[in-house]
Amino acid sequence: MKLLISIYFYILATIQFGLLLGVYHYYRSQHTIRPSLYWMSSLVVSIVGLITFGTGIVTLTDIAHPEFNFTVANTLFFIAATLQFLFCRSLVHSIGRRLQVFFIVLTIIFLLVFEYMRAYGSFEMRTALMCFISITFFIFQIIQLRKKRKSTPSQQLAYLQYATTAELLFALGRFLVLVASSVSISRVDQLPQILILFTVAQMVMSALSYIAIGGYWAERIAKESARAGLENEEIRGLLIEREGLIASLLKANKTTATGALSASIAHELNQPLGASSLNIQFLQKKLAEGGIDPGLEKDILETLLADNQRAANIIKSLRAIFSESQLDAERVDLNELIDLVLQITKPEIQSKNIQIVLKSGSNVIANVNRGEVQQVILNLINNAIQALEDSTQTHRKMTIETQAQSNGLEFSIADNGEGVSVEHQSHLFELLSGSKKTGMGLGLWLCQHIVTRHGGRISYADAAGGGAKFTIFLPNEPIEIFG
Repeated sequence: MKLLISIYFYILATIQFGLLLGVYHYYRSQHTIRPSLYWMSSLVVSIVGLITFGTGIVTLTDIAHPEFNFTVANTLFFIAATLQFLFCRSLVHSIGRRLQVFFIVLTIIFLLVFEYMRAYGSFEMRTALMCFISITFFIFQIIQLRKKRKSTPSQQLAYLQYATTAELLFALGRFLVLVASSVSISRVDQLPQILILFTVAQMVMSALSYIAIGGYWAERIAKESARAGLENEEIRGLLIEREGLIASLLKANKTTATGALSASIAHELNQPLGASSLNIQFLQKKLAEGGIDPGLEKDILETLLADNQRAANIIKSLRAIFSESQLDAERVDLNELIDLVLQITKPEIQSKNIQIVLKSGSNVIANVNRGEVQQVILNLINNAIQALEDSTQTHRKMTIETQAQSNGLEFSIADNGEGVSVEHQSHLFELLSGSKKTGMGLGLWLCQHIVTRHGGRISYADAAGGGAKFTIFLPNEPIEIFG
């Protein structure tokens, strides 16, 4: 009989130990939702208690006055029940320091009381005490689980509630058996079979409770994974929408820049086209008169070719800046990009009597998207032109400087205008926060966006002697952002 009862407890300890190994494996691999330390600690203590109790039964001679290891085993069961209650409590309320201290003191009191009852009490008294304590814990656990399920429905918590209810019924059955029994139990073979059955059944329900708690943790992980998947899809959609919005803003900014330069572009194109028209009329007149000097004919044709090439270069430059280019990176010389933009803005610069000071460094080459960096340069040059146009300076000057750095390149565009007021400097690169009377408030925000996506940075500072100075750093090898 003793060996059979001992085997029951060892089997339950083995089942719970297997659950602990599985939980520990996932505990180490799971970083988002960790299992509660209350129920994991309860599981560990319960395993140790079952092994201790089973071992004690094998060597038991006097059930009325057992060895001290029974006090240890029952104290471990008390601690396991306490920790499981705290887990259920933590589902609804946070566990405060006072409650933890209260249960620590209660455990010490239980140890002293049970040890006294082991030495001077009877088997019936100790078993009745354990049944009463178990019933109390189970009732409170069921109350906490009902509260939690009302706010957050969970199938696994329902299983835990059913298992706890079964534990409550079996503990109550053990208590009633003791009350109904008139025999004073002093040997193992005197134990009523129904009492042994209820005890083992209660321990089996306890193991099922731990399994249900493990299932609740797995349920939370599954829900969190599903929620994270939905959030990732939403974030992916928002990122796609963001990229579409930025592309629209880039296009809108190009349209705005085209409008600002339209007069200069028309003037620049009219010069070669007008010259070509005059030369063609002169050539037609000479041909109508019946003769033309071969040398003069050659000069006219060369002039027509040069004017045509000049117009083609202007159109090519505009196409490079305002076309819908792909987001591909290539090795480009920054000085060439600046010269290209200056060709487009040259009429506007000349009409405003702006002096251009170029300080071109050598080997200023980076792996960038040509069209986007051209747009940054165009935006900053346009800003400088508008700042100087509104300035009261008699000598208007724009300074463009490029220089190579150890890990990239740096260029700056400065003017000697009025500069940017202190109140506007803090949100200079924010979207739709432009302080100019014209424009959409996109330029500087887009400049920062483009520079940042290239792994660089843009900053503002007051220029020496007054005015505004924008400095941009681009790394030699930007982060992988291009499609």
